[in-house]
This record gives sequence, C-alpha cells and structure tokens, in this order.
Amino acid sequence: MSEPLIRAIIGALLSAGVAFYALQSRALSRNGAMGAVVSGTIAVAAGWRWGILLMAFFVSGIALSKLGARRKMEIAKGIVAKTGERDGWQVVANGGLFTAAALASLVSPAAVWPAIGIGALAASTADTWATEVGTLFGGEPRSIISGRRVAAGTSGGVTLAGSAASIGGAAFMAIVAALLEWPVSSYVIVVSGAAGALADSIAGALIQERRWCNACSTATEQTVHVCGTRTKRVGGIAGIDNDVVNLLCSFVGALVALLMA
Repeated sequence: MSEPLIRAIIGALLSAGVAFYALQSRALSRNGAMGAVVSGTIAVAAGWRWGILLMAFFVSGIALSKLGARRKMEIAKGIVAKTGERDGWQVVANGGLFTAAALASLVSPAAVWPAIGIGALAASTADTWATEVGTLFGGEPRSIISGRRVAAGTSGGVTLAGSAASIGGAAFMAIVAALLEWPVSSYVIVVSGAAGALADSIAGALIQERRWCNACSTATEQTVHVCGTRTKRVGGIAGIDNDVVNLLCSFVGALVALLMA
C-alpha cells in the first residue's frame, strides 16, 4: 500500500472524527461536515504538513465562531444570509482552493502548489478572524469604500478590531507554516493573507448582492428576511453572495503568494 494512500485513510478517519464533533456542536451542517471530510482526506494524503495547516485553519475558525456566538447571531441575524452552522458551500469557498492545490501537489508535485495553497488559506483565515472578532468586538463598522457607518455584519464593513484580527489570522498561519518549515516565507504569507481579506471587503462593498426589506425598511443580504418578507435587490451583482466573495478572497491570496514567492 502506497504512503499517500495510507495517509488518505488516516486523514479520512481523523477528518471524520473532527467533522462529527463539529456536526454535534452545530459548527457544521451535514453537507459542511462532508465537505470537511473530503478536504481533510485530500490534504493529509498530500502530506502531513498540508493536513496540519488545514486543521489549524479549521480549529481556529471554529473556536472563534463559538466565542460569543449567541451575541454575534443576535447582532447579525437580520443582515447576514448565513449564520450558525457552516454549510458545504462555505467550506468550499474557504478551503476549496487550498484543497485543490493539495490535490495538484499530490498528482503533479511543483513549487507553485505550496505557494497557492498557503496564500489561499492565509486569506481565508484572515477573513474569518476579521469577521468573527470584528462582529463581536468591533462595534459599528464603516464601509471600506464610502467610509459611512453600516450595520454590524454588513459585507464591506470594517472595524479596527476586525482589521487587527485579519492581520492576526494571517500571522497565525505564517507561524504555523514556519513551524512546519513550509517552503514559503512568513512575510509572503502575511501579505497574501491580508491582501485576500482586503479584497474580500472591497468586493463585499462593491459587487456583492445587496438587498432591502420593505417591511422592516432594513438593508440585508437575505433573500427572505427574518420577518418573512421576500427582499428585493438594490445593489451589487445578482448571484454574487458571500460565498462567491469568500472564494474571491482565497483566490487573491493565492495569486499574491504565487507572484511573491
């Protein structure tokens, strides 16, 4: 039995255990847990370092999502389209590019894959940390484009706490990568992570679909508002939701890391 196959089996078992815990703790939905198992299996098959990096991202994200979870849900419940459990699309949007790079490195090893993988993951980590910390501790955010105050949870809204957490998330991945002797410099990882998170905020403000609830006279990202009213699109590009923006975030992080590495 080949070493990658052995690692894949071990990765599947470990990922299934972690996903089951996340499912039971309502951190992941069923399809989110399935996506996590697939990503974890591929990452570990590509190498233990790939698997550890993915685990660092996943565990840190879940831990921060649980911090003040009830308060954050209350703050963003009328704004954010998805709260609570992360579903399969969210798993793909945040970890899909990293998983693809891991698979590519397994099939056809090349120096570009570690750069693409860590850039994408650093960006997703930076964005996740910014969202979780900014929503809980940031207070009322301002639009990164107009500078006007927006409701907490609004895409494209930034706070000092969230911005600091963004850099912290990228630095966290850089530290983990350095400990694993990942072949990409810590500087590149931090810059690519911060760049991806910045792109996420800009895209969230400019192109993400924005909607309006006439019944509540409230801006939202929900197709059907919490009050039960179907909302109408008032800005952004139809079909560009937060998952698409998150995928763009990881793509920008990967591209920056690839250009700098």
